[in-house]
Amino acid sequence: MTQAQHYYYGTGKRKTSIAKVRLYTEPGNVVVNGKPLEEAFPWKGWQVIVNLPLEVTETLGKYSVSAQVYGGGFSSQAGAVRHGISRALAVLDENLKPLLRKHGLLTRDARIKESKKYGLKRARKAEQYSKR
Repeated sequence: MTQAQHYYYGTGKRKTSIAKVRLYTEPGNVVVNGKPLEEAFPWKGWQVIVNLPLEVTETLGKYSVSAQVYGGGFSSQAGAVRHGISRALAVLDENLKPLLRKHGLLTRDARIKESKKYGLKRARKAEQYSKR
């Protein structure tokens, strides 16, 4: 894909993963970090997660997607790419926004790891209490 092509941009986040997604208007495939979707996310479950916004809006194959994703693990990255694609689709066509919102694809999943507290072993795990 050349630099002159027009695209719609969306940033997706999930846990500690951040995805920068470009949605190109010509038909094509989903490319993540320069690799095809099947290579970037080898498990079928992750591929379903990434393709969900395109399937819900019935635009699978109509647009080509290029995503750069970093941080987190496979599941978190797949969720971030899904969020980014959803946001880019919302920018592309405002009419798709209610449909994406209905399926919960535009909502940022805010669940992150709770930070460790001083005096404790982890976020909430404390030393066992001993009365005597």
